[in-house]
Amino acid sequence: MKSFLKDFIRDDSGASAAEYALILAIVGTGIAAAAFALGGSISGAMTTAKTCIDSAGGTTTPNC
Repeated sequence: MKSFLKDFIRDDSGASAAEYALILAIVGTGIAAAAFALGGSISGAMTTAKTCIDSAGGTTTPNC
């Protein structure tokens, strides 16, 4: 039982999977933060585009 425990502690074959999981978590957090931070800007741009498209046949708006 002692040798199994020593071998298990020294075994580093799972280190790659743990590192990839950590990298994935960091990248995922960065993407989520960027989406949260840019959400208002993207929504505003879509609203402006909608306004420009809706008013294409009529009067012009200042942002178009």
